[in-house]
Order: sequence, then structure tokens, then C-alpha cells
Amino acid sequence: MIVLAGTIGAGKTSLTDLLASHLHTQAFYESVEDNPILPLFYKDPKKYAFLLQIYFLNKRMDSIKASFADDESVMDRSIYEDSLLFHLNADLGRSTETEVDIYDSLLENMMQELPDAPHEKNPDLLIHIDISFDTMLQRIQKRGREYEQIDNDPSLYEYYKQLNDRYTAWYNNYDHGPKMRIDGDKYDFVEDPDAANAVLAQIDAKLSTLQLATA
Repeated sequence: MIVLAGTIGAGKTSLTDLLASHLHTQAFYESVEDNPILPLFYKDPKKYAFLLQIYFLNKRMDSIKASFADDESVMDRSIYEDSLLFHLNADLGRSTETEVDIYDSLLENMMQELPDAPHEKNPDLLIHIDISFDTMLQRIQKRGREYEQIDNDPSLYEYYKQLNDRYTAWYNNYDHGPKMRIDGDKYDFVEDPDAANAVLAQIDAKLSTLQLATA
């Protein structure tokens, strides 16, 4: 199981597509375009932050369970990032301490319901796509989701800034299995085929050191 991690606009879905094709394996995607809660959250974060996080948790757990049917899989978001996102919302006053406690307890209980073997619930490799704040803002603007645009809600600037800043510490503290970092500023694998090939080569090399088969 390979899992992608990174802030908004990092290119997780694009790299999931590339990896799934490259490794000839199943891909699992975060529910975004068909997510009925996400646009509501951007309109009223305080009202919908907790509901959105529960929605994502439920969908993420479904993907993890579905991945057990395949020996190889790629996911475009790690369940371990969810706590980072929700704690940020709490620090920004978008959710309460009680909601955070309930969420953390629910996450822990749900993870305990998965198979006991660590390799079955934890990724064999986590890939963090690291991008700068400027790149993050450019990507958000370019993909054009109206509810994500700072022009429509200036308060999103601080949310995006803190989210991007926290990912470095989150990645450094991640200890649920092997991990690697991709420089998303240096390698624009979405637009540049040469960059895409370079990134895939880096991942192949990492998988080889972990003695995980590549197709």
C-alpha cells in the first residue's frame, strides 16, 4: 500500500494516477468532487468542520478496507493527515475541543478495528509531496474551485498558510512506516513529462530499497 500525502494543490491525485498506471495497480481517491460537505465547509467552517472531518474519516476507512482486496494499491491521501487538518481547524476556532476529542477517540477506535498486523493498516510507503506556499496558492487558483479561492474568502489565506507550514512538522514526526519526500516545486510532474519520469524513478528506487516489488 502506497499512500500520498501533501497539502492542498500538492498534486496527490495526479501522482496517484501516474503511480497506479506505472505500477499497474488499483488507485483509491479522496472524495472531493462528489463531496456534498466540502462546499458547505468553505461557506461556514465553524458549522461544518466536524461533519466534514467525520465524512472524510468514513470514506478513508472505506478505502483502506477496500485496498485489502489487492496486494498493491495507491491512495491519494493518508488517514494520518486527517488529525492534522482537524486540529488546525480547532486552533483557528472552527471546531471545539470537545469535537476534537470525539474525533481523535473515534479515529483511534476505528483504527483498532482494522486487522492487527501493522502492515495491513499502515502504508508500506508514505510519499509526501512537499510544495512551497506560493506554489500551493498558484495551484489552488489554477484549478479554479470557486469555494477554495482567497478572492472569495480572504480568511482562507491564513488557513492555507498554517496548513502548509504544519506539513513539515507532520512529515518529520510521521512514524507509522517508511516514508519519502518529493520536491513538488522542483519536479512539476503534472505539467512536465520529464519531471514525472524523474519522480517515478525516485519512487522505484525507494521501493527497491524497501524490497517492495515494482511492475
